[in-house]
Amino acid sequence: MKCRHCGADMTLPLIDLGSAPPSNAYLTPEKLHSPELWFPLRVLVCQKCWLVQTEDFTQADELFNAEYAYFSSTSKSWLAHAAQYSQAIIKDLGLNSDSFVIEIASNDGYLLKNFVKKEIPCLGIEPTASTAAVAEKLGIPVLREFFGEPLGQRLADQGQQANLIVGNNVYAHVPDINDFTRGLKAALKPGGTITLEFPHVMKLIQQVQFDTIYHEHFSYLSLYTVNKIFNDAGLKIWDTEELSTHGGSLRVYGCHKDDRRSITGRVQSILDQEATASLQNPIPYQTFQERANTVKNHLISFLVEQKRKGKQVAAYGAAAKGNTLLNYAGIKPDLLPYICDASPAKQGKFMPGSRIPVVNESQIKSTKPSYVVILPWNLKKEIMLQLEYIRDWGGKLVLAIPQMEVI
Repeated sequence: MKCRHCGADMTLPLIDLGSAPPSNAYLTPEKLHSPELWFPLRVLVCQKCWLVQTEDFTQADELFNAEYAYFSSTSKSWLAHAAQYSQAIIKDLGLNSDSFVIEIASNDGYLLKNFVKKEIPCLGIEPTASTAAVAEKLGIPVLREFFGEPLGQRLADQGQQANLIVGNNVYAHVPDINDFTRGLKAALKPGGTITLEFPHVMKLIQQVQFDTIYHEHFSYLSLYTVNKIFNDAGLKIWDTEELSTHGGSLRVYGCHKDDRRSITGRVQSILDQEATASLQNPIPYQTFQERANTVKNHLISFLVEQKRKGKQVAAYGAAAKGNTLLNYAGIKPDLLPYICDASPAKQGKFMPGSRIPVVNESQIKSTKPSYVVILPWNLKKEIMLQLEYIRDWGGKLVLAIPQMEVI
């Protein structure tokens, strides 16, 4: 396989998770009687530009279809994160009714609704019909398309270059990262700003976050590599922030390469952290598979032990990362009979691969399980508060990543 950014041959593996269906392809009861599409899920590392990436086995339109079930507004903490960002960036950039904001992968309008409230013109770009329809009901204009250089150039030709382009948790989702980045440049007004948020591959490796690997994530990104990709597209990163979201993310601030903004010390600080973590060295990648296997085996052993003791175990959060973990571990309803989720779009359906039913949280209250496994560990604080009541019958919460922990 050739690297998606620099074209170099790749031979260094990060992890082989076997095969799995797309992580957001939740099954309706009718589809339980039909075969599922499974794709290999392997990740390689380019030793020239150090882009960590999945092998090419499926296409974006097979993953982000009309039945895509991820709605950003389900998480209260994510909504608060988006509102805080919106307030700060509007003030920092002096955005007003004469400005124009584009969000790529605008989902259900979780972010752009904050700009609509301030009467700042905006445009969402979102290919999944289910989420785009929700955003449109909030008064957000949406283009139901995949973003890349052709669309970025078309927007520029139509006089729709943006003062601010936002991309939250989309940069890792694009199969052609060079085309996408050139699209950012084309759609960005001179003097404009790009902000992208993405999970930091340094945290993935340090905390064994292998469950954040799924087909929708084509890339796993470091600042070192993103800096190279931006530079090759005629852009530069002038600032960055470390975020706690999604187990440890980066927010990068970009602009045109000829922009006079100075590069802050925070950029070099992150680059230094990555160097200290040896991200431009094969060693941390070579040991990752074994560490992930240890996490998987501990979870299987825990569930089997509780089954033997006659204890009931449930799970909370029908998240994509949960699907990766469950399918890699081969966990089925005999060990985990149901998973609760707050999203009505997922309730009444079944997890892809494992075919574990997704139910309303009321199931926990009625069955009173001894343990509840939190699958979206990145939201553990929010979920722990939400499920505090299980202690009334002696129930305990469980985390599997970065290591087994009974709370």
